[in-house]
Amino acid sequence: MIIDLQRFIETEREFWSELETLLNRFETEPEYRMTLKEIERFHLLYQRTSADLQRMMTFSSEPEVHRYLESLTARAYACIHEIRERPYRLSPLKWFFRTLPRTFRKHIRAFALSLIITAAGFLFGGIAIALDPGSKAVFLPLEHLIGSPSERVAEEEMASEDRLRGVKRTGAAWYMSHNTRVSIFVMALGMTWGVGTVLMLFYNGVILGAVTIDYFLARQGEFLIAWLSPHGVIEIPAVLIAGQAGLILAGALIGWGRPVSMGSRLREISGDLMNLICGVALMLAWAGFIESFVSQYHEPVIPYAFKIAFGTAEFVLLILFFTLSGRKSGGGRSNELSPRM
Repeated sequence: MIIDLQRFIETEREFWSELETLLNRFETEPEYRMTLKEIERFHLLYQRTSADLQRMMTFSSEPEVHRYLESLTARAYACIHEIRERPYRLSPLKWFFRTLPRTFRKHIRAFALSLIITAAGFLFGGIAIALDPGSKAVFLPLEHLIGSPSERVAEEEMASEDRLRGVKRTGAAWYMSHNTRVSIFVMALGMTWGVGTVLMLFYNGVILGAVTIDYFLARQGEFLIAWLSPHGVIEIPAVLIAGQAGLILAGALIGWGRPVSMGSRLREISGDLMNLICGVALMLAWAGFIESFVSQYHEPVIPYAFKIAFGTAEFVLLILFFTLSGRKSGGGRSNELSPRM
């Protein structure tokens, strides 16, 4: 029972106004998503306003307040129980800094498996070259990798002219397009129930291991690190993420005993695959630019120390991006929920 109606209205009005503000934002910003605390507050305000409406029903002296509370309660009820799809607004920055790293972390086990397969290939290729240096022609697909590392380093360091003058942009475009095609192929091979993806990852690891051990055995490790690190710290993780996407696709095809149709499983991961492969394309675009404008220049044109420091900085930033970007406070666990309760 309300003893002092006017005092009751003045006391409760701030809660009604707060609920109305939340409703206005929810209705005018279709992409808005409440946090867990906001949802809890919204539900409390809805319950309080509904109770106030019940208490006001015994009074006929305030018809405007009664209609206002009816409208407010109806809007809140519709907000809670609505089923309409909300329009999606493309936000490139939001996708890059939040959606992409979250998608990566969501499927971190697939990435770990991609890394393990590549590492196994790396060990195989490295051990094979260490035991039989003459096997380079079998493992390495490019002619300039088959020759003597020492001779190649001497030749590169003697080139004082800009040997890529006028073709750097063309070279960058070639690296970008070629590496992106290879990465999409690695992902698409997931359609072979993962067999093709595993083989491609293993083979890439074999090449990387063979080249690494070949140069280190020739005591040209500094040259190799300075040559590969500026673009490789981005390019190699990009290929691993493409492998991650291929393994996700393979997992959806296999099903692993899930009582869900294949079509439903593929629909579930389609958005994640698109996010990952678009991220891979961006990474490879950057790697192609760096490979053409930085990696292909050696001492005395660009000091090895600078190239190694540059690659190290890139690698640290990449790790921080994929591990921390898109996280919320509270132990890195996201509190962002849908406004529909």
